[in-house]
Amino acid sequence: MLDACNISSAVRTAVDLANTVRPVKGEDLLETVEQLQDFLDGHSPEPAGPRRLTRTDLAEVRELRETVRAVLERASIDAAGAAALINDGLRRSGATPVLRHDRDRWWTEVVAGSGRCAAHLAATTLSALASVIATHGPARLGVCAGPACRGTFVDLSRNGSKQYCTRACAHRASVAAYRSRQSARLS
Repeated sequence: MLDACNISSAVRTAVDLANTVRPVKGEDLLETVEQLQDFLDGHSPEPAGPRRLTRTDLAEVRELRETVRAVLERASIDAAGAAALINDGLRRSGATPVLRHDRDRWWTEVVAGSGRCAAHLAATTLSALASVIATHGPARLGVCAGPACRGTFVDLSRNGSKQYCTRACAHRASVAAYRSRQSARLS
């Protein structure tokens, strides 16, 4: 499992990776190596220096994205299937748990079995999702309840009642429900 200090960052990376594909709009935000570089620049905990990314890296990360997205979509309805996807993804990346110590504090971390970009992302994102499932349960992973949205989310809130990927989607649903009630009242 990840250090508690890094879990929300790794979960955010997993959700953002899954949401680089927008099925309702037919958009893909990871079509080029440059877009992958931008994604990695925005999701690295510390500057990793210049990376030399290739089309192979892009293809591997896009394949990982499908796994991460499937885990987020499936966890609340098929936890065993989501766990199998996580385990398979970690196995393929050669991920290994490592015990770390720093300033009188111990934690475990899952590290990639290679220096490949996708292997590092797999170790980070899939172990974070595994940690959420183990700690809070699979119902904390989901897909937005907005009728015109398929965005994914992980609910790390105290009460675990999140249904929408963003406040904007929740607001749209609230406005639609209000208008529906007003329309029914006037009829």
